[in-house]
Amino acid sequence: MSQPESPADERAATGIEGLDHILRGGFPRNRIYLIEGDPGAGKTTLALHYLREGIGKGERGLYVTLSETPEELRIVAQNHGWDLNEIEICDLAASEESLRADAQYTLFHPSEVELGETTETILSEVERVQPARVVIDSLSELRLLARDPLRYRRQILALKRFFAGRNITVLLLNDRHSEVGDTQLPTLVYGVVVLENFIPAYGAERRRLRVSKLRGSSYRGGYHDFVLRTGGMKVYPRIVASE
Repeated sequence: MSQPESPADERAATGIEGLDHILRGGFPRNRIYLIEGDPGAGKTTLALHYLREGIGKGERGLYVTLSETPEELRIVAQNHGWDLNEIEICDLAASEESLRADAQYTLFHPSEVELGETTETILSEVERVQPARVVIDSLSELRLLARDPLRYRRQILALKRFFAGRNITVLLLNDRHSEVGDTQLPTLVYGVVVLENFIPAYGAERRRLRVSKLRGSSYRGGYHDFVLRTGGMKVYPRIVASE
């Protein structure tokens, strides 16, 4: 049974025409979504599309990076001819100081200290910037800092509680893994988009995506091909005979 459509102004468009068509206008606002995919599948490109679309609508955007440096993000943007000057970037990638030998031994395990500091910095940046759109890249780093599935789950739940009621639409980027903590992620978020590098037995490599979950909203199911090219991501929604 199809769900009623949400008004266009209650959707946060991604700026990717084909993907917005699949999502019936974009992500329902003020929720947390998981963008999951293989390395190099296009998660960062999708996230930058999403933030740039918000800037064009007068919405502030914050990109929290735990894996890529701001310089690496700018290189991705430059390859697409984009300017990131209006997007706030919070760099939480490991610093040189954290690699020093004397920083590795404390009363607590280093990961316990780093996890608390990382989470606190994310919350502080959100309070400072007051964004309407946030991207956190990536959960793989938080999972490593948490060290066990229970702490990892509690950390995601804490972020979910923090963003609740703050009128912020959040994308959580995550590499695809088979670990227990990751298999629980889809149950904690409002929606999930999966990006894949598909290698058929014959023919060229293909990229495809699917929306595996979008609570309370209709969307176009199944696999949809997409390409990454200069200018960003282009999605080709699958053709349905009845339409």
